[in-house]
Amino acid sequence: MRIALGLAQDAADAGEAPIGAVLVDPATGAVVASAHNAPIARHDPTAHAEILALRAAGEALGNYRLTGLTLYVTLEPCAMCAGAISHARIGRVVFGAPDPKGGGVLHGARVFDQPTCHWRPEVVSGVLAEEGGNLLRNFFRARR
Repeated sequence: MRIALGLAQDAADAGEAPIGAVLVDPATGAVVASAHNAPIARHDPTAHAEILALRAAGEALGNYRLTGLTLYVTLEPCAMCAGAISHARIGRVVFGAPDPKGGGVLHGARVFDQPTCHWRPEVVSGVLAEEGGNLLRNFFRARR
């Protein structure tokens, strides 16, 4: 999660919402892929940290199924990202700050709880939540 927080700071420094994501192979502890939010720079509304990390991991591993990997992300994934996480068959999602307004895991759509969700990862929430939440609050406070 510390790596994800560093990536979130990189996003903030680039003028993007400060969210970072890291995919790790829990068997080896190796980082498979990492990314930060980049929808502004990429002119792409889907360029969330989670999506970019999933794409990079798929390329690195030569497979769209990322079964067994752990995703660390600084903010609760939105519904779009939760859907992609399910399709990628991520084994475990560890996130920091909750997102009552835009989250799709514990809030909002609760994607993994839907009967149509075909793959449900283990979910751990609240890891370094205060640090990730502070990054987001400070970033948006400075823009108001």
